[in-house]
Amino acid sequence: MKQYSVKTVLVLLFSFSLCWSQVDEEIIQDFKSSSVNQPGKEYPKVNSQGRVLVRIEAKEAKNVQLDLGGIKYNLTKDDKGFWSGVSLPQDKGFHYYQLNIDGASVPDPGTLYFYGAGRLGSGIEVPAPDRDFYALKNVPHGLVSENIYFSKITNSWRRCFVYTPADYDQNTKKRYPVLYLQHGSFEDETGWSVQGKANLILDNLISDKKAVPMIVVMDNGYASKEGETNASFSVFEEVMTHEIIPMIDTKFRTISDAKHRAIAGLSMGANQTMRILMNNLDLFSSYGGFSGTSNYPTAEEIDPSKFLNGKFNDAKKINQKINVLFLGMGTKEPIPFPNSIGAFTAMLTKQGVDYVFYESPNTAHEWLTWRRCLNQFAPLLFKN
Repeated sequence: MKQYSVKTVLVLLFSFSLCWSQVDEEIIQDFKSSSVNQPGKEYPKVNSQGRVLVRIEAKEAKNVQLDLGGIKYNLTKDDKGFWSGVSLPQDKGFHYYQLNIDGASVPDPGTLYFYGAGRLGSGIEVPAPDRDFYALKNVPHGLVSENIYFSKITNSWRRCFVYTPADYDQNTKKRYPVLYLQHGSFEDETGWSVQGKANLILDNLISDKKAVPMIVVMDNGYASKEGETNASFSVFEEVMTHEIIPMIDTKFRTISDAKHRAIAGLSMGANQTMRILMNNLDLFSSYGGFSGTSNYPTAEEIDPSKFLNGKFNDAKKINQKINVLFLGMGTKEPIPFPNSIGAFTAMLTKQGVDYVFYESPNTAHEWLTWRRCLNQFAPLLFKN
């Protein structure tokens, strides 16, 4: 019999304990079809643990994987040529994913397709305990319209989606405040009304009299002048202030003053809209930054005289000009977001700038965080 030293035995016991701790909990077999599946499609499915079950027919394939949440899961093939597999538990809310078939990443034909991560791909909805606030209910519903316009600044056709509240067409003399709401990186103007469910959130808030009826404008944050290869934040600011706002004020029944105009965005859009706000305090009176990007300084202490060209030096002016300064993030946001947002809020506190801070419990850099942020932010707007 082979002899082991005490040290070796301890190492073996530790290794066994570590391996045992990594064994998955038992999979609960209560899978249900995802709410964002294509009509009539049974798979993918989600169970009460937040695990995702995928199944696809690929008889000639040699290797099929599920690519979800930064992890690739190897699927197994049955005798009929169907590949299937189950993921680890996922956070509540909406997630993008792809299938990898013999090295080619493709959308799952069972789901609706969503533009995110710089491509059209599949999505899965893991039911959240508080999903009622963005649920489709029997309440008056607003309209999301597609508006195509030509931008002289970019010399290109662009579009935005505009939400008008349920009573917009009933009282043709009534005018409305406007929220300009921006998407994040590698997403587009469809994100907020599709993945974000912004229209349903507003429908429910307005029906419950928690939010003022408002118009919401969702445009594409990527903009570049003809001949430029990289989209420029400054160009989008010019498009927003010189083309989008005048167009919306002309085409829709808006209250066209700063007091009745707000701007907000998520991730990249939070950074864009912060710059647009601070450069145009005569155009907007409220701001919402959801999961502000790492473009915020990450130093422990931000120098207000240097940040955004010193625009946060005058706290009194900011507090007079900005009615609502809202910042939100998830409690599970990855580094560097907690550091950069923490440094930013510390600077605001030190300067004496009034702001509202919200944390979405148990969510990371994802759509449930941003849905919750909008649900918290919209009721604060346009109130006396």
